[in-house]
Amino acid sequence: MINQILFISGGEIVLVMLLALLFFGSKAIPDIAKTLGKGMREFKKATNEIKREINEHTSDIKKDIDEVKSTVNKKTQELKKDFDEQTTDLKKDIDSAVSDVEKDTSEIQQNVKSRFED
Repeated sequence: MINQILFISGGEIVLVMLLALLFFGSKAIPDIAKTLGKGMREFKKATNEIKREINEHTSDIKKDIDEVKSTVNKKTQELKKDFDEQTTDLKKDIDSAVSDVEKDTSEIQQNVKSRFED
């Protein structure tokens, strides 16, 4: 697996370790590994801190957006309710006007009939 990822063979890895041993010495390699481990921990800690701050700030923004969204939805529902009430009132007025016109039309027709019958 390591060979496929790094594109180096096992022999090359052994050669690199031998060179590191010769260059740094057997006493310095554990210190180097310890320092690398500390560096990796600090890097991970910093990354987690950045993630935490981003989540903290975005949660405030998300909260604000949700608040605006709920306000808009509430106002939209109120407008829809008012519109529906106005539409219902208008339909009642139209139905009343139509029935009045039909009643007046039938009265006029009866008057016209009675005049022609006389």
